[in-house]
Amino acid sequence: MPLLPAVGAGTWPCCGLPLTRPFSQATRRGGRPGGEELGRLPLDDLASVPRPAEGPELLFGLSPCLLALQAARRRVARLLLQACRSGLQGQRAELLRAAEARAIPVLRPRRRELDALCRHQVHQGVCMEVSPLRPRPWAEAEAARPGDDPQQLWLVLEGLQDPRNLGAVLRSAHFLGVDKVITSRRNSCPLTPVVSKASAGAMEVMDVFSTDDLAGFLQARARQGWLVAGTVGCPGPEIASSSKIPITRCLDFLWDRPTLLVLGNEGSGLSRAVQASCQLLLTILPGRQLPPGLESLNVSVAAGILLHSICSQRKGFPVEGRREQLLHDPQDPSASSEAARAAQRPGLSSGSEKESQDGG
Repeated sequence: MPLLPAVGAGTWPCCGLPLTRPFSQATRRGGRPGGEELGRLPLDDLASVPRPAEGPELLFGLSPCLLALQAARRRVARLLLQACRSGLQGQRAELLRAAEARAIPVLRPRRRELDALCRHQVHQGVCMEVSPLRPRPWAEAEAARPGDDPQQLWLVLEGLQDPRNLGAVLRSAHFLGVDKVITSRRNSCPLTPVVSKASAGAMEVMDVFSTDDLAGFLQARARQGWLVAGTVGCPGPEIASSSKIPITRCLDFLWDRPTLLVLGNEGSGLSRAVQASCQLLLTILPGRQLPPGLESLNVSVAAGILLHSICSQRKGFPVEGRREQLLHDPQDPSASSEAARAAQRPGLSSGSEKESQDGG
């Protein structure tokens, strides 16, 4: 594998872009640091810059690099750890030990050199030159049959283009116990280092597959007995009455069979062909009257809400049962401290309890 140029060189061959900070001159002139970067946030839903088909890329961030080493799915050319006066501790020390165990060269550049290599992404003092990670063809997925487990959940993503959205979706999917992730090969963001960082490294350990024929994949699974549940924004009365596919709010959904949850593109949602392959459409109802332009949620936020409403029905999911046990079991010496911690968890708040009761 060809290596990146020496740290501090002028260009990075993985993208061919100059290693200059877009807002550095404005900062030196006394402008607000990060002002231009913050101004680009509305562009987050645009597609990422295409990367070369072959060649190394620079993974950055502590969790992505550590999980990539542990998963051993990538070839690793070298590890770059920021030079510092104090010794390495915690996960950084663990990362160094893992690299040394695999005889991976370790360099110790300074912060400004890592900033330049990462194009001023938040690298946490850790970068790693690695081979690209790509989705596997969906045919390589296990031949899971509906009878194997009635509560299987696969997440299907059509045309997600923003790398931060994709990373956030993968992080929620991994946290909540999604079994597999299927993406459309066409018009989808690749598994870039930005996606890995946004996923906190979940991308490095998850099973992610792709297919050229998403509608055909969904139809084949439906014939095997899977429920194909698409997603739609808050529908108006005219949409709800004209839709040929039943629309159900996520809190009313009963998860009693293997399910494929399908999320669409950030701007256009599900394509007609994919939506026509769905047997049910799930929606999230707003808590107030919304002005035009705010009728929908960011796709990664919607994914988290939908996945939690489904996965909380899984047997053994630690929601209300454990909390009630802790609050009403005075014989358990650790009950009071555990109950206090449970009450502080966002998913176990009184508001969440009321929402669960309202949803049946």
